[in-house]
Amino acid sequence: MTRVFITGGASGLGRALAEAYARDGAKVCIGDIHAERCAETLAALSALGAEAHALGCNVTVEADLEAAATWLQANWGGVDLVFNNAGVADAGGIDEMPLADWQWMIDINLLGVVRGCKAFVPMLKRQGSGHLVNIASMAGLIHPPMMSAYNATKAAVVALSETLQAELYPHGIQVSVVCPAFFRTNLAESVRTANADMARLTAKLINKSAIGAEQIAALVKAGVARGDFHVLTHPRERRIWLFKRAVPFPVYAGAMRRQMAKMMAKRPARS
Repeated sequence: MTRVFITGGASGLGRALAEAYARDGAKVCIGDIHAERCAETLAALSALGAEAHALGCNVTVEADLEAAATWLQANWGGVDLVFNNAGVADAGGIDEMPLADWQWMIDINLLGVVRGCKAFVPMLKRQGSGHLVNIASMAGLIHPPMMSAYNATKAAVVALSETLQAELYPHGIQVSVVCPAFFRTNLAESVRTANADMARLTAKLINKSAIGAEQIAALVKAGVARGDFHVLTHPRERRIWLFKRAVPFPVYAGAMRRQMAKMMAKRPARS
């Protein structure tokens, strides 16, 4: 029986992944800082007939990830899939984002993934098996304007994952990095920005997306099962990434500048 651990597992994509694996009969352990949402998600997983558990887990606290690894070893004999999913968002220009917001973003989006990998790799090495799934973003591959801190942290997660893919292969450990574009989720709740126009635009892009967390979870689950390294869930953004890789940088940079102009032209009207 597959054993799954998911940070940020009480809402959004984390909860959708938890429910998708629970439906397949996996044991699912979620880690999250929101106790009430943990209880709600745990009840939903139990209703699906899954053996499930919830842990209070703050990805900025190394001891919380180590405690999760210890619990899984003691109670389920290990873990097969570790989803480093917890994350937050920002929006705004480089001159608008305070350094405190950069530090907040780095501590959760990047170092939260680092802590998850560090906590679980020793166990996975002992097992000689397992799969780390790090949730990044298409923003980590194509770097849209007005999202510098978010782009930088997600690009770092891609780089970390590429490094670990080679580093851990001799130990029988697989690594995947998931890079979705906008989809309907509660990520907008976490957005920090000093730019009200960007906050409204980000919320609009998330809330009006044609695809939801459940559909993304199904695509992620399929990609992980195939052993894909890059799990790219949005065809349009995948094409943009392939375009970026194929053309000289000035061509791509010009396209990004044009995109910036369009973004500013489509700013939601102030109420």
